[in-house]
Amino acid sequence: MSSLRRHPRLALILGATLAGIPLLVALAGPLVAEPGERGPAFTQGENWLLGTDVEGRDVLAQVLLGGRSLVVIAVIAVVLTYAVAVPWAMSAAASRHRLIDEMMMRPLDVLLSLPSIMLLLIVVAMSGASTVVLTVTVALLLFPDAARLIRASALRAVHTPAMAALILQRESWWRRIIGYLGRTLVPIIAADAGLRFVGAIYLVASASFLGLTADAAGTDWAVMVDRNRSGIALVPWGVLVPAALIIAMAVGVNLLCDSLTRQQGRNGTLAGVSA
Repeated sequence: MSSLRRHPRLALILGATLAGIPLLVALAGPLVAEPGERGPAFTQGENWLLGTDVEGRDVLAQVLLGGRSLVVIAVIAVVLTYAVAVPWAMSAAASRHRLIDEMMMRPLDVLLSLPSIMLLLIVVAMSGASTVVLTVTVALLLFPDAARLIRASALRAVHTPAMAALILQRESWWRRIIGYLGRTLVPIIAADAGLRFVGAIYLVASASFLGLTADAAGTDWAVMVDRNRSGIALVPWGVLVPAALIIAMAVGVNLLCDSLTRQQGRNGTLAGVSA
């Protein structure tokens, strides 16, 4: 890790590669996947490059088909999280009344105190397994942490001399909150986005692993790991390949976001020095 920090370009390339391969498989896989003929369960042969799964389906075809739902749900959940967390946290931080700030932020502690998987189980059990329910639930679980981080960062910016100068100059709310405060939060959100995406992948994969999806018998990578683990000694690729893709995507996105954030911070420092 320390060597990657000393060589940011290497970390950027490694992160882009690790994240790019599973994302490419997830998004382009369904376009080229050919289901092919079924065979006996957990069988390797010329017709099945990676063998067959628990239902005799081609593992390679299932891998190509199994990433899109996982990635799309995670991305939409992260976007929903920030769409709510950013204005919520900025409003709380910019409020001049501490009571308003407390009323907005304290309920989030209740959500943070609940185990994520337990809440996921309860919500899906009460409302039924569907893509929409899973996406909204994952966004809800990611929301408290994201809002608290953004609020903490916004509080620092609100009490800077620059913000005081904008207030004294009677600048508009849009200029102060969106123009100044929003711009200062961009690097924080960019750095945090990688962690939130990994958290979303973990929650969606856990839900799929537990069967909390509309298509628990489908081709989701997490479902493949769950359903094919009984035959790992016969055909390990049905477990190892989807698991490796999930891990590579999580690690790659984190490295990529961290590298981009460091590069942006370095550019900002150089710009400040040259100015």
